[in-house]
Amino acid sequence: MGRPRTPLLDRERITETALHLVDEQGEFTVPQIARRLGVQTGSVYHHVDGRDGIVELLRERVAAAIDPGTLDEVPWDTALEAWARSYRAAFAAHPRTIPMLMTSPVRAPGVLAQYERAVSMLLDAGFADVDVMPLISALEIIVLGSAIDLAAPERLWEPTDRTATPRLARALAAAGEGRADSAFEVALTAFLAHARDVRAGGDGR
Repeated sequence: MGRPRTPLLDRERITETALHLVDEQGEFTVPQIARRLGVQTGSVYHHVDGRDGIVELLRERVAAAIDPGTLDEVPWDTALEAWARSYRAAFAAHPRTIPMLMTSPVRAPGVLAQYERAVSMLLDAGFADVDVMPLISALEIIVLGSAIDLAAPERLWEPTDRTATPRLARALAAAGEGRADSAFEVALTAFLAHARDVRAGGDGR
């Protein structure tokens, strides 16, 4: 019997299968991946460095949708805003990966390279070393929190006749549709204002 034209198992198939599982149930196991691919669990381990290796493959797979060219835009705050929007869109497509990825160190080479570009952009713009990672971490909180929020119900608050919350009901009615997008715009605008203040040596430092 001849060999199959395409390999039954490779890193790309493992990554795609793990991503489908996380999108469906928020988690994956190596035996589940093996069952989906019709192979033995041990065969999966021949291609990846354990579960942690699969998590990093997932990180690279999702982050590959972030446009690195945004970091070449000028001035620096335009670049940072564009990167944040692209970052949010990439993870909004797979929001259930976020809790998993945010609780493990970043080791994926492609992702680290993109962080290197972001750090370099801020340093070249005149930010002090001590300010760079707090800013990037804060931006991630906004971006990833908003990506999760996009997957949440449009109406997170549902006042009933049994609750005396007339002002909440009025505020909700005034907010209209697009709550998650509006909240992201508020947070991103405030973040960029703070970053400009830090760069200028203001109280935000």
